[in-house]
Amino acid sequence: MTSRLRWPGVIEAYREFMPVTGQTPVITLREGDTPLLAAPALQERIGLPVPLYLKYEGANPTGSFKDRGMTVAVSKALEERQQAVMCASTGNTAASAAAYAARAGIDCIVVLPIRHIAMGKLAQSVMHGAKVVAIEGNFDDAFRIVVEITGRYPVRLVNSINPHRIEGQKSGAFEICDRLGYAPSYHAIPVGNAGNITAYWKGYKEYREAGRGRRLPKMLGFQAEGAAPIVRGEPVADPRTIATAIKIGNPASWKGAVAARDESGGLIETVTDEEIIEAYKMLASIEGLFVEPASAASVAGVAKLGREGYFVRELQAGVPEDACVVCILTGHGLKDPDCAIQAAEESVSVEADAEAVVELLGLTEPVASHT
Repeated sequence: MTSRLRWPGVIEAYREFMPVTGQTPVITLREGDTPLLAAPALQERIGLPVPLYLKYEGANPTGSFKDRGMTVAVSKALEERQQAVMCASTGNTAASAAAYAARAGIDCIVVLPIRHIAMGKLAQSVMHGAKVVAIEGNFDDAFRIVVEITGRYPVRLVNSINPHRIEGQKSGAFEICDRLGYAPSYHAIPVGNAGNITAYWKGYKEYREAGRGRRLPKMLGFQAEGAAPIVRGEPVADPRTIATAIKIGNPASWKGAVAARDESGGLIETVTDEEIIEAYKMLASIEGLFVEPASAASVAGVAKLGREGYFVRELQAGVPEDACVVCILTGHGLKDPDCAIQAAEESVSVEADAEAVVELLGLTEPVASHT
């Protein structure tokens, strides 16, 4: 029996840290237990002076980190006898909410900005049976609508302002500490609605208080340059970025992100779409990890800090001998296949002939025939 078959999902794996009781019906797709991969080749490429690890959240059941929080949010909604859950989404939250609602046997309502969602994510929501309402507007408009509706009707909001989402998502920090044996020195993460950076910081603090984390990392958050309200210090009315998952102009967990940054001695900075796409390509071609564009913001940010000498200065100031960086890769690349096709080099076609293929590939040495 493999460890994956034994893995019970994040609620049971970390029950002592979760807001559940014996009466909570646990709705799980065995989320969590995602790979934490050493990335020496990428570390060398970007010139990072300390070891680099990648936490691949695309391995969750619906392909993103959202499943960690949704298992708790939907379990608690069912415990409270809710008949439906509702969310605003650019895609990943919708896909996760729809899947877990289907598992729980309750309805899911999704409000999404029709021009700002990747089709791979929309397909998931539809297939899981969600009631999808598309609006003419952006994520912030959709979020305002669902907050208003769930405040008036008996439908549970499952966006990240739902505290149960944060409780589930903090499990990622527990897993990192369990795999490494300690908390990393630096934790790099994309920042959109800011629930995830808030959750990881909460998890690291709780694990250290329980005597399991040994130290706390510096939280390094990265927003897309065209959607960087926290960096700018004010909401962005018309956020723009190729990274749709973090295309948010007024994050719901803004205060939590700022607290994580300030309490940890970390930072929240911007990366350009060009830097995101460069990291996106490097992850796939160097480490074999296909992520959605927003996921690559963490690596793009670490590479940028490396170029600016941040980590060299940190080493000179004195960091632990086992210092390392963990980058969170939030979602699978198949969430947004159109972006991958646009980013890839144009393919060339030839006649259906072996010699034509050989000529195109530039193969010159014949392969010895087998006897």
